[in-house]
Amino acid sequence: MKAGNATYNSLADLPSTVPLFPLEGALLLPSGNMPLNIFEPRYLAMFEDAMAGDRMIGILQPRFDQAVENDDSPELCDVGCLGRITAFQETGDGRIVINLAGVCRFRLRSEQAMENGYRRAEIAGFADDLDDSGLHESAVDRDALLQTFRLFLEANDMEADWDGVREASTESLVNTLSMLSPYGPAEKQALLEAPDLKTRAETLIAITEIMLAREAGDSSGTLQ
Repeated sequence: MKAGNATYNSLADLPSTVPLFPLEGALLLPSGNMPLNIFEPRYLAMFEDAMAGDRMIGILQPRFDQAVENDDSPELCDVGCLGRITAFQETGDGRIVINLAGVCRFRLRSEQAMENGYRRAEIAGFADDLDDSGLHESAVDRDALLQTFRLFLEANDMEADWDGVREASTESLVNTLSMLSPYGPAEKQALLEAPDLKTRAETLIAITEIMLAREAGDSSGTLQ
């Protein structure tokens, strides 16, 4: 897996402990890109520390299936995704806008002591995410995915750059559409935790078809 100027061939290339950036409704996937607007002091410190080290940050969601008891330190989902800082820009008003390139999903093993106000954890990476051979792409029903994407665009009066879509690799297409999908935290986590690209594509299609059916029912007054 390549992210910026760095290449990650095996789990040995990944850090064992990473800073955590909890973000509700966020989905970063391998080969995807996520812009982040950093302004809280603890996350500005995290950015500086990451830039001085391996440039890696762990993106994951707070638990959405239970009551939040501590807004500053909520319980976290077990699975997130590592991102490498590949670009940043200082805004002049104290903020920093960064780009994270998705590298590898991870599972939380144990949280470590906070550092400069931000959370850190020991993690275990998903080795399969570092395989960029493209062999797993053949299992995806690309035509079904594109058909569902077309129906979604039509239902929402949206257009797409179809030349760019056709040129995109299947992995990039599945992961980008998953990241851009306008779904809630539970659906985003299901897409993240899908065991393989084929399952993620099927999950995305199923979620989108359910949403389209609900919207069609609401508009006709037959589904409440």
